[in-house]
Amino acid sequence: MAKEKTIKKEKVREHVVIKAPGSWTVTMWNDDFTTMDFVVMVLEHVFLKPEAEATRIMLDVDRNGQCVVGRYSYDIATSRTQRAMQLARSAGFPLKVTCEED
Repeated sequence: MAKEKTIKKEKVREHVVIKAPGSWTVTMWNDDFTTMDFVVMVLEHVFLKPEAEATRIMLDVDRNGQCVVGRYSYDIATSRTQRAMQLARSAGFPLKVTCEED
């Protein structure tokens, strides 16, 4: 009888680094034409802020010229920013909302 050889094959695993999704900051900017009520409405309907928080953010935007609305994943930040700008343009307001990577 012939001797059988067992060949062991070892798997070499490369070190894979999984990075957490980046965080994007959405900022709302003040202007002299967009009404406070419209800003609060956008914050409530687009960014899903409760009325009290939406009012606080709106006042911060008015006093300081800008305010961070929130930090989101890329997809959420860009889609909400685009939706807010789209609503503003359709209502005739020059509201500016930006998103930047943290």
